[in-house]
Amino acid sequence: VQLQASGGGLVQAGEFLRLSCEASGRTVSSYQMGWFRQAPGKEREFVVCIKWSGVITDYADSIKGRFTISRDNAKNTVYLQMNSLKPEDTAVYYCAAVRDYYSDVRNRDRYDYWGQGTLVTVSS
Repeated sequence: VQLQASGGGLVQAGEFLRLSCEASGRTVSSYQMGWFRQAPGKEREFVVCIKWSGVITDYADSIKGRFTISRDNAKNTVYLQMNSLKPEDTAVYYCAAVRDYYSDVRNRDRYDYWGQGTLVTVSS
C-alpha cells in the first residue's frame, strides 16, 4: 500500500483546510485509514480513523466538532476537512493504514503504512 498525502499549507486561525490522502495498492480495501499529526517537539498523535465502509472508528477529543473525515472509494482517497483551525493544530499531518480488523486505532505502532506527511501551519 502506498499513501500520498496533500493539501497542507499556511492559514490563519479560524480558517479551513482540506487534506487528502490517496491510497494505492492491491490490498487497500483491507485497511482502515487514519490521520495522525506531529507538532514540533511533540510525539505523533492520533487524530481520526475511518474504514472504507464509511464507519468512523475513532476521533481524538481535540478535534471533535471541527474536523471531519470522509472517503471516496472510487478514488481510493480519504479526506480530512479541518475547520476553525487553531494555532495548536500546527503540525505535520500523516495519513496511515492499519488493518481493518484492529479496534485500537489510536496506537500508531499498529499501522503498517505511512504517507510522507503534509505540513499545516496555523498563524494567530
